[in-house]
Amino acid sequence: MTTPSIARRTMLATGAAALLTPTAGLLPATAAGVKPTPTMRGGANNYRPGAPIVDRIGRGGFLMTGSVRRAGDGAPLPGMRIQMWAHTTEGHERDQSSHGATLTDANGTFQMDMPQIVPAFGQAHGHLGYDNEYGTAGFQTVFLRPLLRKSSDTTLHVEFVLQPV
Repeated sequence: MTTPSIARRTMLATGAAALLTPTAGLLPATAAGVKPTPTMRGGANNYRPGAPIVDRIGRGGFLMTGSVRRAGDGAPLPGMRIQMWAHTTEGHERDQSSHGATLTDANGTFQMDMPQIVPAFGQAHGHLGYDNEYGTAGFQTVFLRPLLRKSSDTTLHVEFVLQPV
């Protein structure tokens, strides 16, 4: 009687593939979801808890825009409170008049007209924050400190992806 011969290498490869296949039930399948935005170093510098919601900061001239989505499924988050502040042509980032907050619309987007951002410590940058304590509860606090590509840029767009608490 002839017994089929299976090479040891084939047996090991087939077994390993079966163990690593999510449908085999031995390892959990991982969804390729939208990853949360990490807090940036220096993002909370000069943050003012509870800054008022305003239509614009100062006389305007620079447009800060962005979106807020939920980690995992990427769903837009309406009604989220985003605070913005920066060193501008009208004041320093530590000045109360350089701070303001806005709410995201039904599509999870926001915008704020504010004075032109100018370099502070050699970099033109803004500060934005979602603070769980002053916003819609249920998401982790995130502070961003994005840099402008050029000091002459008149817009800056940022993306928040918030992680549920």
